[in-house]
Amino acid sequence: MTKVTFTNSNNTNITMAAVVNFPEGFDQTKQYPAIVVSHPGGGVKEQTAGTYARKLAEHGFITIAYDASYQGESSGEPRQLENPHIRTEDVSAVIDYLTTLPYVDVDRIGAMGICAGAGYTANAAINDRRIKAVGTVSLVNIGQMFRNGWENNVKDADALPYIQGGTDARSSDAAGNAVATMPLAPLNEADAPNEELRQAWEYYHTPRAQYPTAPGFATARSLTQIITYDAFFKAEAFLTQPLQVVVGSVAGSKWMSDDLMARAASTDKNMHIVEGANHMDMYDGEAEVAEAVSVLAPFFTRTILATNADVVAAE
Repeated sequence: MTKVTFTNSNNTNITMAAVVNFPEGFDQTKQYPAIVVSHPGGGVKEQTAGTYARKLAEHGFITIAYDASYQGESSGEPRQLENPHIRTEDVSAVIDYLTTLPYVDVDRIGAMGICAGAGYTANAAINDRRIKAVGTVSLVNIGQMFRNGWENNVKDADALPYIQGGTDARSSDAAGNAVATMPLAPLNEADAPNEELRQAWEYYHTPRAQYPTAPGFATARSLTQIITYDAFFKAEAFLTQPLQVVVGSVAGSKWMSDDLMARAASTDKNMHIVEGANHMDMYDGEAEVAEAVSVLAPFFTRTILATNADVVAAE
């Protein structure tokens, strides 16, 4: 494992921070398949994204978990901007970086993400043919979530006030006021509307998984991009890569995984349901993460690892 920084090819004013994990027996004279792992909205590479990246590296892959632009240890102002278009482009910027590494097989790159990071990964795969296989865990299409609610019980038109709120925040920011923010997970336990989202508070704001660079909020101006964003736009035509979806059976967000499965054009797509797991269990639950990896590792092995004769295969 090594920490790296590199210039974001989409915005050369941004320096990306990431952790690269190497498989056992790594030989820099050989080429390996690689997997890009994207963190949830409000998360950082040291949390669940790093966990999945480390565990997948044990199966013969180079993996990279990174901080999104404007977040974590990556640079950019205003801090905690959650612009979904930029976050989607970040996935491709990380791939740009991987293509400069001589030990990465550029024809065998996969991508996965957790929560909103999974949605951004799916959108990146629609736009970037270098992504040969896609994995998702507790997938969230952040536009759908903000428009339609955690359990898909809000009409699109009823989200118009959020666009207004984001518009007002932009004007306030431009006037020189303190940058307006909004929670991406409950900032206080009492704010959680249900147990699942109480666990989201717990994850980001208690020793369970809190991290200094993950404050759990975003700029309110981000709403002007989030509300109209569809991570699955044109998936019916262009998301043709192999797809492995992993989701908890009792996750309030499961409907978004169902939607991607229905919309993706891929003829090689599968959903694995972790019985009894909710959205947050898939972040750091020991048994739940192990089950997810037991599905994702064979999937990526079949789709981007097994055909590479030069790779050092994991046992």
